[in-house]
Amino acid sequence: MFKTFRPGGIHPSENKLTAGSKIRGLPIPGQVSIPMNQHIGASPKILVEKGDMVKVGQLIAQEEGFISANIHSSVSGKVLKVDAVVDMSGYKRKAITIKVEGDEWLEEIDTSTELVKEISLERHEIVRKINESGIVGMGGATFPSHVKLMLPRGKKAEYLIVNGAECEPYITCDHRLMLEDPESIIEGIKVVMKALGVKKTIIGIEDNKPDAIKILKKLLSKQKKISVGTLKSKYPQGAEKQLIYALTSRVVPSGGLPMDIGVVVLNVGTISSIANIFKTGLPVTERIVTVTGNGVNNPNNLLVRLGTSFEDCVNACDGLKDNVEKIISGGPMMGVAQSNLQATINEGTTAILVLDKKEAKVVHPENCIRCGSCIYACPIGLMPLSIAATADKGDFDLAEKLGAKDCIECGICTYICPSRRSLVQSIRLAKSILNKRRI
Repeated sequence: MFKTFRPGGIHPSENKLTAGSKIRGLPIPGQVSIPMNQHIGASPKILVEKGDMVKVGQLIAQEEGFISANIHSSVSGKVLKVDAVVDMSGYKRKAITIKVEGDEWLEEIDTSTELVKEISLERHEIVRKINESGIVGMGGATFPSHVKLMLPRGKKAEYLIVNGAECEPYITCDHRLMLEDPESIIEGIKVVMKALGVKKTIIGIEDNKPDAIKILKKLLSKQKKISVGTLKSKYPQGAEKQLIYALTSRVVPSGGLPMDIGVVVLNVGTISSIANIFKTGLPVTERIVTVTGNGVNNPNNLLVRLGTSFEDCVNACDGLKDNVEKIISGGPMMGVAQSNLQATINEGTTAILVLDKKEAKVVHPENCIRCGSCIYACPIGLMPLSIAATADKGDFDLAEKLGAKDCIECGICTYICPSRRSLVQSIRLAKSILNKRRI
């Protein structure tokens, strides 16, 4: 019996077009624009200015505040400008633009290929090194990883859950990582287990990735503390609360955090990047990005330097077809539509999805028929139709009472609605306004 969550959930068409495409390194572009908002929390303090020369791995922006993250240069070259540019959100935000000159790395970075088997650092030293390296959640959430590893007083972690579900349609970057570099995931797990002091780790993988399950189970056959949990292919199986329930039967309380029930969750990409810190000393300067959809000529999984433009990534996949209708950063359920290809890759960019006219068929909303489909499918057990209706009327206090803040914005309600109403967009607006009130 495969593990899963309740209530709700759906199984949309998977469209994993690039599941069999090996990760291909993208040549270093001529220019990068490294965004300063590639993590949740406070923007970092910029340490460079126009005309400065930087190297790969150099700290160019320093965290400010508890929830913030350091940012490092992904290339070597000259800083062309420090200015606001349009990012994948559609807003102008600060970025550091660098003209690439060679590929010179900081001297302290070790380029050897030997994985570190034993970590001699103490728990607090491990967390500090992860903090200094600026790692954030690479599954898309971009929450600073070191914060998750700093256990509040009186809290104890019992489980480390490693998220390899990758339930969003089209995206395959985590799948390919598990197939091509599973050792880094295991070594990263050992590092994090020591930092947290946990005795049990479960890697959650959906059953539509039998090859990844087989490889990791084989590598972990002699491990008693690390296991693979096979999950039913179901969206949003990779959402934090749903993943925790599926693998441990524990329930994160409304308004609570996984740590409240003794659990820490990290994505496989994040875990692999943590291993790389202790292997080479190199902070995150690149990530795997799935470039996919029927609107791109040669869908592929690319290893890309941070700050590389979407356009460079798409061109590396032989460009766009003539029938492109929509471009999305991320997956079709939770991704953000793009007006062009000028946005750049950050730590949380999992995919560039190019949809053709058939895939992105425009539909017009009709009146709600109160069928309840969104209620039955909601993985949180909310009433999306009621929350959206109150939000549309501007009654955000009532929207909050109905549980708007608990919405994980998975998009199921909009996907399942026979009237094609944009329910999640209305709920997202309510959450945004409620969060601004709190500030």
